[in-house]
Amino acid sequence: PSEVKLIASIQGKDLFKSYCASCHGQDAKGKGPMAASLKIPPSNLRRISIRNHDVFPLMRVEKIIAGEDLPTGHGSSEMPVWGPIFSRVTTDVDLGRVRIDNLARYLRDIQDMK
Repeated sequence: PSEVKLIASIQGKDLFKSYCASCHGQDAKGKGPMAASLKIPPSNLRRISIRNHDVFPLMRVEKIIAGEDLPTGHGSSEMPVWGPIFSRVTTDVDLGRVRIDNLARYLRDIQDMK
């Protein structure tokens, strides 16, 4: 991830497609083209609310994306930590938190209902 270039868009859907879909899949269900090569299968990101009693934990998801709150119980995390990548300062603007928030809100908006 340290060599990953930032895309111009800061929209959540675009960020997901560029940085997350290779593992989590275009549909966010955990079946991306890289999923089979991982030791720990990527989670189905469309079921975050269901796993949290029908509440989307926006702040926790933002912390996970940023690398501030890595999920436990998996051993070492294979998920790239995007906070430092998203926070690269370009043209004197730090949009890292905006990117993280937009990505987390996109995930909130695509949640499956029971």
